[in-house]
Amino acid sequence: MAKTVLQREIEGLRRAERRFLRKQLNREPTKLDMLLEDKVPAKLEATLDAAFSKAFHLIFSKGSTIISKTFSADKIIEEFEADTASLEELGGGRQMRRFKRRATATGTAHTIVSTVTGAALGFVGGTIPDIVLFITLLLRNIYKISMKYGYSFDTEEEQKFILRVITAAVQDGDDMLRANKEVNRLIREGLSSDDSSVDERINEAAVALAHALLLMKFLQKIPVVGVIGGASDFIYMERISDYAVLKYQRRFLVDQLKSGRH
Repeated sequence: MAKTVLQREIEGLRRAERRFLRKQLNREPTKLDMLLEDKVPAKLEATLDAAFSKAFHLIFSKGSTIISKTFSADKIIEEFEADTASLEELGGGRQMRRFKRRATATGTAHTIVSTVTGAALGFVGGTIPDIVLFITLLLRNIYKISMKYGYSFDTEEEQKFILRVITAAVQDGDDMLRANKEVNRLIREGLSSDDSSVDERINEAAVALAHALLLMKFLQKIPVVGVIGGASDFIYMERISDYAVLKYQRRFLVDQLKSGRH
């Protein structure tokens, strides 16, 4: 029996997810990582953890509305509705992949912004201001990705999902596999099946980001040399954005499957 468009898209997504996970799991520490490992102050990771946590709390409590004013939500909704109508009418792979193209373009634009601002702050040793900026741009990016797949970003359930996506994207080894499995479970069973709190998810994401960015943020504290550390924002913004596109695409396809379409 011939496979449906939706079945083919789901199979393609699974292959893309396996490639993403394989790439991250096969990463080896660089010579720079090994050189810096013993030189990082013991308190720095806790400082970064607190800074990331504070940034998430600040933006979720006060900043999401402000962030939403920096892009045209109406235009994104209009594009989504047009793409959905085209999908309903034609039901082809080309129409299905249009959602991903729009979401991927969002990620590319904001990784560039993050690189420029992160590198600039690196010249003046701006670690903490850079964290606020990084989280702001990251959440703005994910908000737009979510909307391009037809999902809101301003509910507690969605905030917890976003935080789980961020956490899974920056972890390594078995931690990444477990986190990815949990994200997929929530997509399959529904976000309401997450009985944790936003605070718990913020704490988890802050710890994961602090650990992942520790060495580069240590470099960033050194004026001039810190430009290397600031540029690490690009690496992680791209990594998280790529993963977010995969997870929102999965949600969209699973919801299409549940609805009995295509």
